[in-house]
Amino acid sequence: MPTQPTLPFGDLPEPPSPGAPGDAPPPPAPPRPPASRAPVRPPWWSRLLGGLLAPWIGLKIQPEEGPGSDGRPVCYVLEDYGLSNALILDRACRQVGMPSPLRPLPGDPLGRKRAYVALSRRNAGSTLERAASLATNKRPVPVKSHSDSLARLLEAHRADPALDVQLVPVSIFVGRSPDKQSGWFSVLFSENWALVGRFRRLLAILLNGRDTQVQFATPISLRNVVDEAQAEALGAERTVRKLSRVLRTHFHRIREAVIGPDLSTRRLLIDKVLASEQVREAIADQRRRDKRAGKRGDDAWKKAHEYAYEIAADYSHPVVRSVSFLLTPVWNRIYRGVLVHHLDTLKQAAPGHEVVYVPCHRSHMDYLLLSYLLYTRGIVPPHIFAGVNLNLPVIGTLLRKGGAFFARRSFRGNALYSAVFREYMAQLVAGGYSIEYFIEGGRSRTGRLLQPKGGSLAMTVRAYLRQPTRPVLFQPVYIGYEKLMEGSSYLDELSGKPKESESILGVLLGIPKVLRSNYGQVVVNFGEPIPLADMLAEHAPEWDGSPVPDDDRPAWLAETVDATAQRIQENINRAADVNPVNLLALALLSTPKHAMGESDLLAQIALSKTLLAEVPYGDRVTVTPHTPEQIVAHGEEIGLLTRTTHPLGDVIGVQGEEAVLLSYYRNNVLHLFTSAGWIANCFQHNRRMPRRMVLRLGQAVYPFLQSELFLPWTQEEFGARLDRTIDVFIREGLLELVEPSHARLDQVSDDDGGILARNSGQSDEVFRLRAIGHPLQQAFERYYIAISVLAKNGPGTLGAGELERLCQLAAQRLSLLYAPAAPEFFDRSLFRGFIQKLKELGLVWPDENSKLVFDERLTAWARDAKIILGRELRHTIEKISPEAISPPGE
Repeated sequence: MPTQPTLPFGDLPEPPSPGAPGDAPPPPAPPRPPASRAPVRPPWWSRLLGGLLAPWIGLKIQPEEGPGSDGRPVCYVLEDYGLSNALILDRACRQVGMPSPLRPLPGDPLGRKRAYVALSRRNAGSTLERAASLATNKRPVPVKSHSDSLARLLEAHRADPALDVQLVPVSIFVGRSPDKQSGWFSVLFSENWALVGRFRRLLAILLNGRDTQVQFATPISLRNVVDEAQAEALGAERTVRKLSRVLRTHFHRIREAVIGPDLSTRRLLIDKVLASEQVREAIADQRRRDKRAGKRGDDAWKKAHEYAYEIAADYSHPVVRSVSFLLTPVWNRIYRGVLVHHLDTLKQAAPGHEVVYVPCHRSHMDYLLLSYLLYTRGIVPPHIFAGVNLNLPVIGTLLRKGGAFFARRSFRGNALYSAVFREYMAQLVAGGYSIEYFIEGGRSRTGRLLQPKGGSLAMTVRAYLRQPTRPVLFQPVYIGYEKLMEGSSYLDELSGKPKESESILGVLLGIPKVLRSNYGQVVVNFGEPIPLADMLAEHAPEWDGSPVPDDDRPAWLAETVDATAQRIQENINRAADVNPVNLLALALLSTPKHAMGESDLLAQIALSKTLLAEVPYGDRVTVTPHTPEQIVAHGEEIGLLTRTTHPLGDVIGVQGEEAVLLSYYRNNVLHLFTSAGWIANCFQHNRRMPRRMVLRLGQAVYPFLQSELFLPWTQEEFGARLDRTIDVFIREGLLELVEPSHARLDQVSDDDGGILARNSGQSDEVFRLRAIGHPLQQAFERYYIAISVLAKNGPGTLGAGELERLCQLAAQRLSLLYAPAAPEFFDRSLFRGFIQKLKELGLVWPDENSKLVFDERLTAWARDAKIILGRELRHTIEKISPEAISPPGE
């Protein structure tokens, strides 16, 4: 996976960096042999065979420049021996300017007239030979645990203190990349975990040789290895065994990263699950319950066995390659490109880790798209945590063969199923299988990130704590679409229609429509990885790294899971992509009729791009490079925009259902404009405001925005962003800084930073300011609704659930009285989050009857909130805020 993989030397330290502070002076360097042997031609026979092989081999070398050579002799290490491997290695070395492996080292310490060694031989008959020798009572063929050539090389270093050979591990994979396949049959002869014979290797080269991957690792100084072994008083035998073990571990990790773990043993994995102590106890409990119910005692084991096979994936490498081969023309037909950013950082961090992919969930295409992209870029596809609703005939089998494992929507009331599923997850984590799940639980229907559900995340953390050997790395992924396949069904669900169940018939009927559609461009951004070890160090400092039994529930576990879920959502948002449709939605939805003059639309898009560039959200956020004119043209090309010609200038807009769908794409990037949206809202109904007041009120409301939009900053950091955004507004002419002497002096202090003022009337600057503030305005309206309902009913009257219900009713009525609001305006879960944050901040708290109580601090907070809402809107909210209906008799 990494561009330049490094060996996992847990017991062989890397050579110290020269000149590091505090290091002892390095010893004098031994005499070096001639600078390079690269120009030396390989033997005639290798040139002849290499020429015959050349038309069938196409190399992809990582790193592209090779490992580099400083003039010391180089010896290469292969995972297994084979003439084809030697010829491929020789060609790769010539391409990157490295010495040939087919010429002997100086002095030929290997005694083989070559400069490479292999840890094992590609000999399919060796096992049969050993079995035959045992059957005939002959002396068995010895099983080597290390390379004799490697032993001779280490011995040469002991005999000659001036010798220092660089050992370069090289991994070779024939037929790894499926994006250039010339035929489906080549799938059957792709790289896998088995040591194959000469004939199968020949077929693999003929069919897949053009997709050969060669990975050079960082060179290792054998002089350092020998010196370290002598310092530890290791004998020759132990030294070569130790080095061989480390090399085997390295090759295993690289192979696992490139083609995935050995997944041919589904039955063995299920046997491990059923044999675990936790599942055996659950089976025993189920058996006791069955006996009490008059059922047979062995039904419990059969049920557990059925659950395990219902859950478990059945990964098939040929199926994955076949599906990826078939999907390539599909992506090219329905999408206008799939862009991937920041994948290299994952490649560098992933080796040696259990990688858990945690993408946002926008579409059913997320499953296929992420696995396809990882696979075509040399990374094993993950096991995917999928809902049992996707386990459809044929479709479910394909998904299972592609690595999906299925879970029921609820484990409640089924302790045996819960035990089997949790143990299966634990075995995946312990076995190093990469996993993918969506911590939002389901697809977002509004375009916002949903509040995380910690079930799958808690299982992962518990599995690691039970066996903390392989570190876990969470990889957030942002997936951005310009057009969703499920757009129309989302509209139906948001309008109150029930969600349609998935069916094989629905899938088949939908295929022709999908293939005829243009869904624009897709962007997949990999966010900053989150090591679980870092989260445990931060939230569980008392944990000493020892295994935690399953029946233990440490106090810090829930906090760690919640904090990790929050960090995942924050890092997904930090990797957002801003595409043309996002920018069009931000601008057009800010007007009552969802239309703008073309010049106004271009100016608004340019302002949004300026804000993103001058007050960046994070270094992994990507923004479309298109100009405003190109963005409008793209919107027309994909059928999103309508153009109405007019003598005074064309009008660009969206009509009907497209306007509601646009709110989805606006919400994808709403979090990127929180600071700009807050400042703009302050001047919707105020001509002037002190700069310090804008900052103070913004920091006061920030905790609620942070909870709703998964923002990553502290209140102080958000205040600094507000300050920088104000400077941009001033430079763009949206606001001006007025000296205090020109304002009412009783409103400001001497050190307040001055008065901010917007233009009067309906100028272009006021129009642009209103458009920037509109996306965030409905959030403040929701907050005021909740405060108004609480205040109207008084302290000690409403419980949290009842308050949620009344707030939702008030928001629905407000949407009917005013312009239709975005679908999430009366989303009950958003009110629930706001009420929870009020509790956390101590502005409300439950009494002994679980009724919410508050004091004058909430009234003061509501008084500040009035500043950014118009008088008419405030009056309407206060008027429609409902009162609780008391039960009869009270």
